[in-house]
Amino acid sequence: MPAIHTREPALTLRAGAEARERIRMAGLRAADVSVLPGAAGGPKAIGILGLDRAIFGDFLPRFQRPRTLIGASIGSWRFAAVAGGGNHPARMTANLERLADLYTRQRFPAGITPREVSHRCAAMLADLLGDQDAAVVENPDYRLVLVVIRSPGLMRRDGRLGLGLGLAGVIGGNLISRRSLGLFMERGLAYPGDESLPLGPLNDFGTHRIPLDGDNLRAALLASAAIPMVLEGVRDIPGAPTGVYRDGGLLDYHLDLPYDTDGLVLYPHFTDRIIPGWFDKPLRWRNGNPRRLARTLLVSPSADYLARLPHGKLPDRTDFKRYLGDDAGRERSWRHAIDESRRLGDEFLELIETGKLADRMMDL
Repeated sequence: MPAIHTREPALTLRAGAEARERIRMAGLRAADVSVLPGAAGGPKAIGILGLDRAIFGDFLPRFQRPRTLIGASIGSWRFAAVAGGGNHPARMTANLERLADLYTRQRFPAGITPREVSHRCAAMLADLLGDQDAAVVENPDYRLVLVVIRSPGLMRRDGRLGLGLGLAGVIGGNLISRRSLGLFMERGLAYPGDESLPLGPLNDFGTHRIPLDGDNLRAALLASAAIPMVLEGVRDIPGAPTGVYRDGGLLDYHLDLPYDTDGLVLYPHFTDRIIPGWFDKPLRWRNGNPRRLARTLLVSPSADYLARLPHGKLPDRTDFKRYLGDDAGRERSWRHAIDESRRLGDEFLELIETGKLADRMMDL
């Protein structure tokens, strides 16, 4: 008898204790999803486009309710694309596809300066948003929360020497204690309206609120993705405390936040690990707090799925160096990953329809 070959699962699913119990009792229902985090991660976002398409274009529209989208860096751009679609799933998915296309077509030659990268990213953001700024912040179904940091001391500078010294202090202090980052960074949360966020007390670092509207949306989005040494910091976001603002992922890389909601936190992610801050990436012992993530379902590409992609990984910023001088080759690689990501979305919807999602969950 010939062997029967089955494709390995494309998704890994990890859930906090409360999420596991609720999903095992009733399955994953759109009506239960109230919060969605979007992590920092650059081009990795386009590698899970198919999952985003399934979630925002098919699954969540099955039950209309107010939801909170909390994003840092590329996560904030993904969610701005979603919110810009109003309550029309086809527009949301079209905006997500446009973001993936715009990012894929970017060109960053050797020697490009942070100022020029900032200019190109601002142009990409303008192409993405068009005239949707007001629609993004006024969406009644998806409330956008952008995570940024304010940079005091040496972290205010954009010159390589001053900023480099500041980053060296950050790295050294973080090795000793994550709380030391409070000496170098202050969290900013930009969101519209006066209603409180579905978060518990944020007493780990200094945190301030930035009222978000159509006038400061682009500045906040650009700041949320302003990686030090890669982009310039954004100075004095309108309506925010005076200062230089940078990538929110530096402090809240994978958004290990104290979610406080009566619903579930559905987290479409690039990896099955939640890393608190950007500088924690090499620190394997520093992971998300299980108590904070009790109601979270983390959905990410499986190891087998990643192994089948070009170079065995999702697109990432190292590809700009890997394919230096061969942008056409990088585009082919990225578009292949985008096409493959349909498997992620198809499997997610299949698991929901068949009721098998609960059987695949592991501990978060």
